[in-house]
Amino acid sequence: MEQAALQFFMACATAAGFGIAIAALGCGIAQGLGLKGAVEGIARNPESSGKVTVTMLIGLAMIESLCIYALVVALILIYAHPQASAIVELFAH
Repeated sequence: MEQAALQFFMACATAAGFGIAIAALGCGIAQGLGLKGAVEGIARNPESSGKVTVTMLIGLAMIESLCIYALVVALILIYAHPQASAIVELFAH
């Protein structure tokens, strides 16, 4: 039972690591593209900088929330799985 619990924990930790890495990569690319578009829009029409900046900040916050959701799922995978008590007992001895 302890061996299966440890393997399950290792699989969860690996999945959490890959999940947060992919989410951070995707969010970083999306934020970069959003910022690029906003800067290009402001460069073409400087009078619209206020509206573009507000819209960009709201969009960046929405993109960042996706990465935070991935972090929450990763933390749930690591810390709130059904065999946590078996792992605690394994490391306690």
